[in-house]
Amino acid sequence: MTKPRLHNRVNRELLIDKIKHDSTPRTTISFYKYAHIGNPQFFRDHFFLLLDSVGTLGRIYVSYEGVNAQVSVPSDHLEVFREKLNEILFLENCRLNFAIEDDPTAFFKLTVKFRNKIVADGLDDSTFDVTNIGTHLKANEFNELSKNPDTVIVDMRNHYESEVGHFMNAITPDVETFREELPLVEQLLEDQKDKNLLLYCTGGIRCEKASAYFKHKGFKNVFQLEGGIIEYARQVNNQGLENRFVGKNFVFDERLGERISQDIIAKCHQCGEPCDDHLNCANEHCHILFIQCKKCAAKYNQCCSNKCKEFRALPESKQHALIGKVQFNGTKFGKGRYKAHHKDDVLFEEISAL
Repeated sequence: MTKPRLHNRVNRELLIDKIKHDSTPRTTISFYKYAHIGNPQFFRDHFFLLLDSVGTLGRIYVSYEGVNAQVSVPSDHLEVFREKLNEILFLENCRLNFAIEDDPTAFFKLTVKFRNKIVADGLDDSTFDVTNIGTHLKANEFNELSKNPDTVIVDMRNHYESEVGHFMNAITPDVETFREELPLVEQLLEDQKDKNLLLYCTGGIRCEKASAYFKHKGFKNVFQLEGGIIEYARQVNNQGLENRFVGKNFVFDERLGERISQDIIAKCHQCGEPCDDHLNCANEHCHILFIQCKKCAAKYNQCCSNKCKEFRALPESKQHALIGKVQFNGTKFGKGRYKAHHKDDVLFEEISAL
């Protein structure tokens, strides 16, 4: 008997080309649910087959504590997709966050991976009640509380996310990971535990854990934006509410962002002109995430530096010979940390020194 397919086995480039030429309308969705999963590997295989059967593409993490998913579904299969999720008891009627800007090429394959946690937080969940979460707020409630002088608004995302967009008057910690941010915010607000602590993130999942953590640490009034920035933007648009989010919402798929307001608050990391378009360096051996305007994209051939541009232009055999001998920005800097105002080394200078 033929074994069911539980993983994608097709070449990445072929999949990308296939999705680019596929005219099927698709809807981009994110969802998460904390739950106790006894055998996540078994569940992972079952979940892959379930979603693959309705043409789902995307990235899903499964762990002992639940599911975290960003997916793309054929638009005419949305009802069936919901029915498939409802077959799983803890996902029945789970809230789905629909993307503000749909892009059928957001994902090109289905990946379901086991992780120890659905969000890496570095916390020992046994030390506090993870279900004792903060109060969920809808967009209008969030707006009202955010204007209260006794409210502290905290962006629970990473620096490269808040760099391109954030809520008015929000604290935007300079961190690369959620794990870094939790103790930093706790320390920063140590003397403000009686204030309204208003948390937000992309889709709500990080705030779900963070709100329970901060309540455990003695914060008295903890609130979180229900559905995150994605659902906030939807409610603002549908209800004609004031939009207090400025800029673009960073997303973790091929789009790397969806516009919430017309404001551009970031700058190109190479020339400094207003720009909020993230991309990964086209030199796959660098692949650093950075912000690049269209003018610099043409100048550097979508690379983060002259070095990467020159390396990418080399024959494959010469590239292979240099791998491990030449250091690129992706091996020296964290996500979004690279700025081109420091020395932009030229590749041939390093080759001559070898």
